[in-house]
Amino acid sequence: MRGCGLKAAVFLGAVVVLTAGIIVVVVLTRSPVRTPGCTVAQPGQDATAYTFTPEQMNNAATISAVGTKLGLPPHAATIALATALQESKLQNLEGGDRDSVGLFQQRPSQGWGTVAQLRDPVYAATAFYEKLEKLPDWETMPITEAAQSIQRSGVPDAYAQWEPQSRTMAAAFTGQFPAALTCRNLTLAAPGDLATAATGELGTARLSGAHPAAQGWTYASWLVGRAEALGVDKVSFAGRTWTAEAGAWAEDSAAGPDLSLHQAPAAQKSQ
Repeated sequence: MRGCGLKAAVFLGAVVVLTAGIIVVVVLTRSPVRTPGCTVAQPGQDATAYTFTPEQMNNAATISAVGTKLGLPPHAATIALATALQESKLQNLEGGDRDSVGLFQQRPSQGWGTVAQLRDPVYAATAFYEKLEKLPDWETMPITEAAQSIQRSGVPDAYAQWEPQSRTMAAAFTGQFPAALTCRNLTLAAPGDLATAATGELGTARLSGAHPAAQGWTYASWLVGRAEALGVDKVSFAGRTWTAEAGAWAEDSAAGPDLSLHQAPAAQKSQ
């Protein structure tokens, strides 16, 4: 056939080569895209799930843990998380409107603290909770009203849009929803100072061992949420295990009832 020569076509990921009347199909394969992420959901198959970046969930874990350390109820964490989602999308920002900085976009000029202090998530969360506790009847106050009373935002109703996500995260981080938080495809940092981080955020370095169910899941969820930053690659509690490699909780007969954890020996990318 004149003019036939060599022809190539690409269709649905396959290369079709026409030569001398013979069709040769070469299938092109691509490695699946493994997007890092952390998902939180209420128990149940039909529950709505919310997915955030590992950075966002790391900050959410710290905010919730500080509330736990201060002895505050889950409602406080819900308010704090909704506020941080609206103000910074749970990112520890270097700047913002005027002199606002950090997770809550707190302003040094308004007496919240120095820039360095407000860039410290533990300090920033503590400062927020201290303001919250001074509000009369904050325990029964709607989330958006409580947040606005502290933040004095130009869009006072904006916090309400984050209530479902915040309630679900707060419930997971305070142990109300077992195994409700998973993180996957993490790039694990070198093992961090877990004892110092736990003491500063949760108020205790004794994470491993026996715990009541709610407390155990509080610690377990914090470990998963902070896994990438602290180099945690395995957490077990109450017969279930989460690993960075699997990216999910699974029943584990070898896990036992007590909380246990493991830090990766060196920085690595989970699969």
